Amino acid sequence: MKSLAEIKLAIIGLGYVGLPLAVEFGARRPVVGFDINQTRIDELRAGHDQTLETRADELQAARLLSFTTRREDLARCNCFIVTVPTPIDAHKRPDLTPLIKASETVGQALKPDDIVIYESTVYPGCTEEECVPILERHSGLTFNRDFFVGYSPERINPGDKAHRVTTIRKVTSGSTPAIADLIDALYNEIITAGTHKAPSIQVAEAAKVIENTQRDLNIALINELAIIFNKMNIDTEAVLLAAGSKWNFLPFRPGLVGGHCIGVDPYYLTHKAQSIGYHPEIILAGRRLNDGMGVYVVSQLVKTMTKRRLLVDGARILVMGLAFKENCPDLRNTRVVDIVTELRDYHCEVEVYDPWVSIEEARHEYGITPVTQPEAQAYDAIVLAVAHQQFREMGVEAIRRFGKPGHVLYDLKYLFPAQETDLRL
Repeated sequence: MKSLAEIKLAIIGLGYVGLPLAVEFGARRPVVGFDINQTRIDELRAGHDQTLETRADELQAARLLSFTTRREDLARCNCFIVTVPTPIDAHKRPDLTPLIKASETVGQALKPDDIVIYESTVYPGCTEEECVPILERHSGLTFNRDFFVGYSPERINPGDKAHRVTTIRKVTSGSTPAIADLIDALYNEIITAGTHKAPSIQVAEAAKVIENTQRDLNIALINELAIIFNKMNIDTEAVLLAAGSKWNFLPFRPGLVGGHCIGVDPYYLTHKAQSIGYHPEIILAGRRLNDGMGVYVVSQLVKTMTKRRLLVDGARILVMGLAFKENCPDLRNTRVVDIVTELRDYHCEVEVYDPWVSIEEARHEYGITPVTQPEAQAYDAIVLAVAHQQFREMGVEAIRRFGKPGHVLYDLKYLFPAQETDLRL
């Protein structure tokens, strides 16, 4: 088995997860950063990260990090960390395509005594049941004799400048006790918050997938409470603030549940549960409720507009925010799209404004072309869908100036006091 000093590292996938990891390691040891997207590689070589997770000075400080799309450049590495996305398909089933392709790429570069560490979120058992056979097939090597595997789930929180990769405690694991120790030591080079060494790869996989399943269910509960309180004409935020006066009340808020983790990971766990003959009722109920919030939001907006005798058919609606969360350009699995789609089903003319997101990416991913600046006094309704700091700083009066006289302002994110808006979740 190789020593820590002998490790020559490659990071496979340079997105929100892989790049911060590569930058931290690249400030301390030689790292090959690999991605199949040439545009992404060119951008990083020029010192710019469009995800905004890594600053230009941090990229510059990673003096031992090189970027490539060439698979041949992986041949000089002996430890591979895979950080590719693990999305779901149109039927809400795990889509392992990126993981499979990354495993094929690594398998072709694999040599005796090499190590492969997966960070992509998967269901328990996926690493050893799905990825390892691909590595064996493409390398001609035997697992746990010729090469070894580990799993250390990513804990990146896009847009969060306080909780960075180094300051979040890292779960680690390995396919043998010795490899688990080596992988744990490797991550401890950069993780100032320390590590938690799980007893097995499956435990580490399960720990990751339940982190976001737990959050998903908590948000689903609050979303359901918001629906109940709305029917009773009780302000949900006021209820939550009152309940939050007790020390052990959890501070969840209602809203749209999207992104690459919370809105996706539970489906990985439920897929595995169903494959072993168990139907996970509570997890799936929470998913159904959260997936339906976009439709509910539009129903509330349409009802309010109708009460004010605003014609819904042909109405101009401004949706402020498209990213899946505040102060972040990440569009992956954003559920704001559900609001746009539902409004268009009512024959509304919907315009989206989000200063954080790439217009080209929004057009490519969702067929939505955000406006660069909303018109003044042009909209019958305004939906504050994402709590970007820019929107908060604009203030409610400036936002209302986008609306026609008598418009409806729907504040999904409690950006402003209840008395200053017309509708809240």
